[in-house]
Amino acid sequence: MAEDGRRSRFGVAGRLALFPARAAARATRRPLEAAADDHLVPELSRLADRAFASELPEELARSIAEHHVLERVALELAENGALDSAVEKVLASPQTKETVDRLVRSDEVRMAIKEVVASPEVRSALAEQSVGLAEEMAAEIRGRTVVLDDRIEARFRRRSQRGSSFAGVATRGVVLVIDALAIAVVFALVAGVLGLISYLVGGLRPTWLVGALLGSGWVLVAGSYLVSVTGRTPGMYVMNVRVRDKAGKPPSIARALVRVVATWISIVPFFLGYLTVLFDARRRGLPDLIAGTEVVYMDRA
Repeated sequence: MAEDGRRSRFGVAGRLALFPARAAARATRRPLEAAADDHLVPELSRLADRAFASELPEELARSIAEHHVLERVALELAENGALDSAVEKVLASPQTKETVDRLVRSDEVRMAIKEVVASPEVRSALAEQSVGLAEEMAAEIRGRTVVLDDRIEARFRRRSQRGSSFAGVATRGVVLVIDALAIAVVFALVAGVLGLISYLVGGLRPTWLVGALLGSGWVLVAGSYLVSVTGRTPGMYVMNVRVRDKAGKPPSIARALVRVVATWISIVPFFLGYLTVLFDARRRGLPDLIAGTEVVYMDRA
């Protein structure tokens, strides 16, 4: 108890002894703060201005770059996950979404997108991609039809000519479908133009004349389409095959016309004119036998 009393007396005495110092500190705090605002802050500002006007910023930047400070800071932030967390917070904030929406909807960004899309470089890249995709699809179809040619022939002959340079039934069928679609499109365009002209002049009479003109137009379009001095129709280009004569050259105009007529004759009776492809050693159909031609793969001929 005596010790507690002595401690309490010493504590009171200590506080009483420090009271003048505390009072003096309180009394001088405000003058010191005012003096710092009036003299110290302006002096520090002048020192900072002089430092920034000197070569100190450049030296500091070179030192930061030399010691890879920014890389080390970014690496440390990435390793402890602080960078990912900060990025996620920024992306998830409503202000970021609002800013991005406003930026995307701005006239400047839309104009920039239009200029980029309309640039020759982008158009060229899109064209190359489209052509490349079409070529890949055509190559895939060609590969499958060549295999199918051998399999179909193997069912009708004791042995198939694997690796043959002559196009088989499957390849010819795909060529015929492509050419038929192309002929239909061309004829539709021609018929549309003629129909517009007929509408402008008041129509054609009688009805049989219209039918005769349409039928003649179909024959003319199909015949002109199939007669090719290069020995290749668009369908043959896609399937990479061509027609040649016995000498290995493209057929002449007369031989091509004979082949077109023979093609129509072979198609009419349920494509029976192409049954000979399954049994002929050079896979020739009736049009080839009549016109003295043959259809070969370009990469094997």
